[in-house]
Parts: sequence; C-alpha cells; structure tokens
Amino acid sequence: MSESLSSSIRSSNDKFYEFEPKDSNEKPYSFDQLKGQIVLIVNVASKCGFTPQYKELEILNKKYYGKNVQIIGFPCNQFLRQEPGTSEQIADFCYMNYGVTFPVLNKIKVNGRNADPVYKYLKDQKAGILGFSFIKWNFEKFLIDREGNVVKRYSSFTKPETIGQKIDELLKEYEDETDKEDYKEEEDEEEQGKRGKTGKLLVV
Repeated sequence: MSESLSSSIRSSNDKFYEFEPKDSNEKPYSFDQLKGQIVLIVNVASKCGFTPQYKELEILNKKYYGKNVQIIGFPCNQFLRQEPGTSEQIADFCYMNYGVTFPVLNKIKVNGRNADPVYKYLKDQKAGILGFSFIKWNFEKFLIDREGNVVKRYSSFTKPETIGQKIDELLKEYEDETDKEDYKEEEDEEEQGKRGKTGKLLVV
C-alpha cells in the first residue's frame, strides 16, 4: 500500500476509532484495531425472531475472512428482554447454536441516556426510517467503510447476505484506488529513472 493511501486511511474519520467498548470478558476492545477494515455492527439477541440471522452473519464472516472485513455483535436486552443471559451464556449460545466466530462483545444499551457511546455515535451518523435515530429492534445493522465512515444503516428485516453486495462495492472501490496509487508510483519511478541522478531528462 502506498504512503499516500495509508495516510488517507489514517487521516479519515478518526472518531470511530477512538471507541473502546468492553468485550465479553469486560476488557477494552479498541476500535483502533479496525482501521483499514470494513465493519458491520449488529445489535443482537438470543431470544428474538431474528436470532437465526446469527447463522447468516457467520456465513458472511467466513465469506470475507482475510479480506479486511469485520463483523461485531453487541448483545442488548432492551427489546422485550430478549437477551437476558450473562456474557458467558451469550457466547456459549452463539457458538453452540450458530458456530459464531466473530466478536460478540459485552451486553450494552443502544437507546436512552445510558446508551453505549458507540451507538450514540452510530445513530448520530446515520438515521433510520423516517429520519428517526433510535434503534427499532434487535439485529439492526450499521456498515462502516475502511475510513471509519458510517455508510449504510439496515433494518432488522435486511438479511445479512444482501449486505454482501455493498461490502463487495466497498472492497472494489478500495482495490481501484490502490491500483491507481500503484500505477502512479510506477510512473513516478519510471520518470525518475529517465531523468537520472542529474535530474535532467535523459534521451534514449
């Protein structure tokens, strides 16, 4: 990756990378480690009609393994108390029933004055249907690009597999930008070689 492209990522929307929510073991999960990755954040629950989306999310997770795409689940018990378990119980449920391998962090609130800072930020960046910011139900989804920008918000009804198309678009945009940067570098190196050490253009 060229220096200029790396710089554009570092100087992107740094606010997103400042968050440090707690993981399932109550330890900080620094979003700084997500720089340069496409991120899909989902508020999850174990006793919801949308809970089978865990399986679809894991399929998506495996599809993009090694491609700088990270899925993160945030358990929440605010919707009819459909996530009553402890962090350990939630982790066991996800793995035993759906084979989940992506991070499922500590249980949080996504609405109200005690909403986790991550969700206050996400809602502020991308409103939902009819312009309302609050989370309507379990398994709403936010897609963040490689520069920390919240680019899409999806309802609980949106199947994870359909989000793959947008992820592919973001990956393609990044690949095209990388190719342009690499081509420019090659041109610059070739031009420098023609000029030689004197800095004057050599006639060949």
